[in-house]
Amino acid sequence: MTTKPKAKKFRIRRNPANPAEGGAAPIEKATPAEDMAQSAAPAPATDPSARARADQAAMQGQVSSARETSAETEIDAIKKEGLTGRQLRMARRVAQKHNLPATSDYDAVRLLRQNGIDPLKRSNMLELVVPKNEAETKPAAKKDEKSDKVQLPQTVAPQKQTLPSTELSPAERRDREIGQIQRDIAKRRRKKLLLLMTRLSAFVFLPTLIVGWYFYVIATPMYSSKSEFLILQADNASGIGGLLSGTQFATSQDSIAVQSYLESKDGMLRLDRDVGFKNEFAQLWIDPIQRLPVDASNEEAYKTYSRNVKIGYDPTEGVIRMEVIAPDPAVATEFSEKLISYAEERVNNLSVEKRADQMKDAEEGLDIAEEKRREAQEALIELQIKGALLDPEGVIASLRSRINTVEVQLQEKELQLAALLDNPRPNRAKVEGARGDVQRLSDLLVQLNAEMTDASNGENSLARLAVRIQMAQADLATRDAMLQASLQQMETTRMEANRQVRYLTTSVYPVESEEPAYPRAFENTILAFLVFSGIYLMISLTASILREQVSS
Repeated sequence: MTTKPKAKKFRIRRNPANPAEGGAAPIEKATPAEDMAQSAAPAPATDPSARARADQAAMQGQVSSARETSAETEIDAIKKEGLTGRQLRMARRVAQKHNLPATSDYDAVRLLRQNGIDPLKRSNMLELVVPKNEAETKPAAKKDEKSDKVQLPQTVAPQKQTLPSTELSPAERRDREIGQIQRDIAKRRRKKLLLLMTRLSAFVFLPTLIVGWYFYVIATPMYSSKSEFLILQADNASGIGGLLSGTQFATSQDSIAVQSYLESKDGMLRLDRDVGFKNEFAQLWIDPIQRLPVDASNEEAYKTYSRNVKIGYDPTEGVIRMEVIAPDPAVATEFSEKLISYAEERVNNLSVEKRADQMKDAEEGLDIAEEKRREAQEALIELQIKGALLDPEGVIASLRSRINTVEVQLQEKELQLAALLDNPRPNRAKVEGARGDVQRLSDLLVQLNAEMTDASNGENSLARLAVRIQMAQADLATRDAMLQASLQQMETTRMEANRQVRYLTTSVYPVESEEPAYPRAFENTILAFLVFSGIYLMISLTASILREQVSS
């Protein structure tokens, strides 16, 4: 809408310095306060010159006519009617049809009402279309008619109004193209989103729904029986082994061996022979996925056994934790007790062979030592019997003592004889007696030396017999020492065998459960959803990469 500017009011003020001159005073712009004061102050009626000056000042400048003032008032009244934009545009077109010089939509309404035309009347759109020749001639005629009229200056010159062109501007065409592109992008996005949801429903949501339906509706409830046991070693170990006797490292190998045995096919077959493992899981009321066939092979049964018997070994604490799952709580408890008894038997078998081997070697060494000592003792006894003497060394010592005594006596008699002979007139009887004693002692000494020589020389001499007896005694002493060492080794081996004993202690006994522990429907459903989502994501990424590689 275009609004014509209002005219500015001016006043004429003469120069007070030179009032006699007839020149015109300079024109000054009146302020709003001065205009209000002038309009409010009454004009003096007694001064004709003042009235003439006031009339001359009022005639100066551009002022609004009464018709323009009434037009503005009518336009303000039309604005207050609250016409819609569509009604104003319709009034503009009707004014253009009747060649009315409307400067705005509200002016068009005013002019139409002045000419007796209802601007809000509905009319055919074809009536608004005016032929070109008629549209050109009518404004010219209208202009000629109004050329004679005197009008005050207008702020906005009337312009020729035309209907909207059917051709779009570049900006509008660009906006329309951008809108079309946006609609196409949104359509493609909706289509891709629909395809994505279809694929997710087919490959993720539907399989997850089936899995959840199985776990919540079809799956047979399974009962769990948990137990814990550990393997202990004897506490009388010493040395480096004693440092580890109270820790889990002393029995870690035995614990791992027991765990392997309980998880093996051998343990499953033994459990099946004792309590019928296959028959318990081949019952008809169990769901088809968890049920064993009637004529199931050992491999199929072992898969079920591995799935329902879970054994774990904690190396930090040395505890073996076992969980047995069965369709009946009493059966699960019975399976747990049987497996614990198998483990205890296996623990005993692991150490009994080692202890038996150690004791066997020690016993064989002791038997050999005893036999050798017996042989040495028999040889000594035979030598003693052969010599008919109990102590050849004592006999030889006695001979030596006698020889020494005879030699001493002989020396004394010789000294007495020499003392008698030193007398110039010795007593013949005493001399002969002394000589006789010397002769007898000499003969005795010769005899004793002969016996001593006979005892020291020859194969059957006392000296040789004594040496042989000494050797036999030394051999017997050696055999005694070896026998003592064998006895000590036997005791040590027995103690070591006692230290090799393993004990299985059950810390948590299996108890029948009142509520089923499996299946865990919610956890398994969430897990299935994550698995299917991961598979779909991997397949989608692989397909996208391959498609990109092929397109490039």
